[in-house]
Amino acid sequence: MKTIEVRASSTYNVLIGSGLLDALGEQIKKVCNAAKAAVISDSNVFPIYGDTVTQSLRSAGFDVVHFVFPAGEESKNGHTFLEIINFLAENHLTRTDCLIALGGGVVGDVTGFAAAVYLRGIAYIQVPTTLLAAVDSSVGGKTAIDLPAGKNLCGAFYQPRLVLCDIDTLDTLPVDIFRDGCAEVIKYGILYDNQLFSTLEHSGLQFDREAVISRCVELKRDVVAEDEFDTGSRMKLNLGHTVGHGVEACSEFQISHGKAVAIGTAIVSRAALASGLCDNETRDRILSILEQFELPTTCSYSPEVLMDWALSDKKRAGDTVNLIIPRSIGHCDIVPSPVANLLSFIKAGLSYGHHHPPQKAFR
Repeated sequence: MKTIEVRASSTYNVLIGSGLLDALGEQIKKVCNAAKAAVISDSNVFPIYGDTVTQSLRSAGFDVVHFVFPAGEESKNGHTFLEIINFLAENHLTRTDCLIALGGGVVGDVTGFAAAVYLRGIAYIQVPTTLLAAVDSSVGGKTAIDLPAGKNLCGAFYQPRLVLCDIDTLDTLPVDIFRDGCAEVIKYGILYDNQLFSTLEHSGLQFDREAVISRCVELKRDVVAEDEFDTGSRMKLNLGHTVGHGVEACSEFQISHGKAVAIGTAIVSRAALASGLCDNETRDRILSILEQFELPTTCSYSPEVLMDWALSDKKRAGDTVNLIIPRSIGHCDIVPSPVANLLSFIKAGLSYGHHHPPQKAFR
């Protein structure tokens, strides 16, 4: 088991390894003196892991209740959020009790937001069961729900007491959902770590899960410690997300978050080359690895529609939107761009140049 300490407004550990779910109750006891634990999960995850988690909690002395909502991004909304809040109140959870977010990014985001506001703050524990949640959304304290106007527009920064990532849960993921998480893993390589990127190029989907997840969490730990509230360097983690969120919204969430981020990353890399901000090799390596992991690199939506959604993104500041530009593998910049230039940037990203994947150079 790997233990990574995250130091933010509160300090907590991320535990990564096999067979950890059985010890969840005892691990929570170390960080929280709750008498009652509410497990919040979705209709995909709870039938698989709900009994194991409940038994672990009860064995550690917790009184356990659970709330399960329909799986999918469509549930990450105000209705689900209020249902959870009312459930907590009806079951008389107090400030000294805790919530367990058992699931992927949607479960973690909405549970964390409920924890942040119920009784003005209650302890919660992240138990990510998808690769995407393990490497990204479960760590760092970003919690949110979606609004009709856009993703994650209502939320709070609220750190968990503990993140427990049992990598065995990834074995029950459909390979398509596992690939979604790979988009975020690839993102960390593009942003910070050429060696991680090269490892992924050579190993493909067969990468060492504990090692790669641990490396991604270490990278995110460093970013969160430096910029917990997303006003500076943490914005880099939005690589591919500004346009990607537009792709998700245009598809009415039929295109998953990971695939949308892959499309957004591809668009940004093409546009960066067209704007003279990166070289051919950087663009080609990014597009090649996305294709290697069978992630999409383009979409059928018009640049005008994508721009409209991008302008509703929470990362916009007045007449400026911050674009995350890959300069080379392992090095990206935050580039403030006038809103007036965004349409031409997206157009370039959708159409610029012809990419011919190298046959062997980066495999």
